[in-house]
Amino acid sequence: MKKYIAECIGTATLVFLGCGTAMLVGCNSDYGSGYLLTALAFGLTIVGMAYCIGNISGCHINPAVSLGVLISGKMSGKDFIGYIISQIIGGFIGSGLLVLIFSMGDIMDQTGGLGSNGLDGVNSNPWAGLIVEIILTFIFVMVILGVTSDKFKHGSFGGLIIGLSLTLVHIFGIGLTGTSVNPARSIAPAVFQAIVNGDTGALSSLWVFIVGPLVGAALAALIYKGLEGKSDSSQNA
Repeated sequence: MKKYIAECIGTATLVFLGCGTAMLVGCNSDYGSGYLLTALAFGLTIVGMAYCIGNISGCHINPAVSLGVLISGKMSGKDFIGYIISQIIGGFIGSGLLVLIFSMGDIMDQTGGLGSNGLDGVNSNPWAGLIVEIILTFIFVMVILGVTSDKFKHGSFGGLIIGLSLTLVHIFGIGLTGTSVNPARSIAPAVFQAIVNGDTGALSSLWVFIVGPLVGAALAALIYKGLEGKSDSSQNA
């Protein structure tokens, strides 16, 4: 149960700080400061959470990462389900807190979408968005599997490497899809956008930000497993 609580807290923190930063500064690629601040917010949150809850749950805080770890044989099916549920609940807690604070403080949401993902950068083409999310998640999960490999230890730098990698994929992807690579990060903002703003646009494209990351993670796990060979460990990432 402690692992599930840690995953819930970690995901709530990621959504709260990452999407919250996007809501405050905007993430239009025409204005680099907000774009980069949003990317850094997601990446630095991962760094902090990795060193905070990494020793408890492995700090997946992302269903795609958990799927990659499951396919790699480093977690049980029971834990996988528990992680997914905890991560989604955490996403709703983080997003709900943002809605509460922003509505109480009458703070302008610069993105107009509560930090939700969208397809404006790919001219609303869901297939282009799907490819972007698959590729970015593939890269991100490959890095995670490499950093946490039992054959190639990166010691105390692991959390920093993973956080910087998330920053990098956000720098590339924000202007295209808003960068999800994490279904738990995408579900709650899309739901709250529909509830609070009456805008169901994010919900209609939500499948892209669920399917894309899961497919990318599965491909990364299968390919990395083949490249790495057999491992003696059965521990979480």
